[in-house]
Amino acid sequence: MTWIYLLIAGTFEVAWATTMKLSHGFSNLKFTLLTIIGMIASFGFLALALKKLPLGIAYPIWTGIGAVGSILIGLILFKDKVPPLTWLFIACLVVGIIGIKVTSGLVIPVLPTLKEQMHFSGTTMGMMISIFAIAQLVASPVAGALSDKIGRKKLIAIGMIIFSFSELLFGLAQAKTGFYISRALGGIAAAMLMPSVTAYVADMTTIAERPKAMGLVSAAISGGFIIGPGVGGFIAHFGIRVPFYVAAILAFLGFILTITILREPERTIESHQEIEKVSFLDILKNPLFGSLFIIILISSFGLQAFESIYSIMASINFGFSMSEIALVITVSGILALFFQLFLFDAIVNKIGELGLIQLTFFASAIFIAVIAFTKSNLVVALSTFVVFLAFDLFRPAVTTYLSKHAGNRQGAINGLNSAFTSFGNILGPMAR
Repeated sequence: MTWIYLLIAGTFEVAWATTMKLSHGFSNLKFTLLTIIGMIASFGFLALALKKLPLGIAYPIWTGIGAVGSILIGLILFKDKVPPLTWLFIACLVVGIIGIKVTSGLVIPVLPTLKEQMHFSGTTMGMMISIFAIAQLVASPVAGALSDKIGRKKLIAIGMIIFSFSELLFGLAQAKTGFYISRALGGIAAAMLMPSVTAYVADMTTIAERPKAMGLVSAAISGGFIIGPGVGGFIAHFGIRVPFYVAAILAFLGFILTITILREPERTIESHQEIEKVSFLDILKNPLFGSLFIIILISSFGLQAFESIYSIMASINFGFSMSEIALVITVSGILALFFQLFLFDAIVNKIGELGLIQLTFFASAIFIAVIAFTKSNLVVALSTFVVFLAFDLFRPAVTTYLSKHAGNRQGAINGLNSAFTSFGNILGPMAR
């Protein structure tokens, strides 16, 4: 019955997504009520399935049924105008992103044990995180610009194979140097992948289609981070190094799928000769891009600073247990995934990317202040949901806005986006 519960939960997920579309922004009472009923039923049956199935197995299957079913409903019932082939290629990228983020998350549960086994200090573990971020920071602009010149597919494929090798090396390493090299290669791989993937999606979609596609990419990132640690904790039972080998295999499969299925966007090929020779400095001097990159830096810094102190603050100030903190963060991730998959496109169409960027900045600032002054555990939990949701909606909003104005410099612009994000990720924990 457990698998039947999961299948029913996925079916209801498709049902409430469909009725939400028919509700026209919750303006139709009948379909609004059906949406609420569908949500309750979907989450209810998912909860029943989770009594027996691991989260790392049940959750991705549930979301997978919903994603595939929603795409089919969109094509058949609503006659979505997006060419099916376009969505096939985007779906391949989304699966690849999920795979990369899952593989990144796979290793999280085993790091404390690895630290003890290798007798590493906290400084050494911190260096591994910093090396990854610094490598991504340095390589992102170069990789992004390179994707404009030689194509997205090549950079994505190279990034996948480098990431696979980095995970294999991490699993085999017996000294600090090996771990450091692995993390540096991982950062370079991330720099090659994310700007190229975002540019690929921009190349394959029209301006009108882009918010929905960028929402899917962001949802893939969120979903991967939710699924990964659960799967990693399960795999670690077979050996402390096994998650790294599994990550390497999954990344290599992503490489094979990239070179065999993914097609270079035609508009990228056709526009190679038309790309303006503009330096990174020229891009940064452009008020439109420069101001947004500063906002991206501030946002990434704020998120990392918040994340770095949240567990300590919740534990010391409010008495949250580790399981309660994990539950709050997991629910926040699921909420973000829901908004990115089903509501992001509608929100952008309603208030625009800039409107959403302003709203998320304002909401995060207000609710971080609420957390600082409240004494209620419930208020802290609810405010945390809003803060993480705001950050998770900010990212696709700013990426979509940049892609709409990047023209033939999609790779370079998204590379700088990734670089400023990495810079904020490096600076954020220092605020603690």
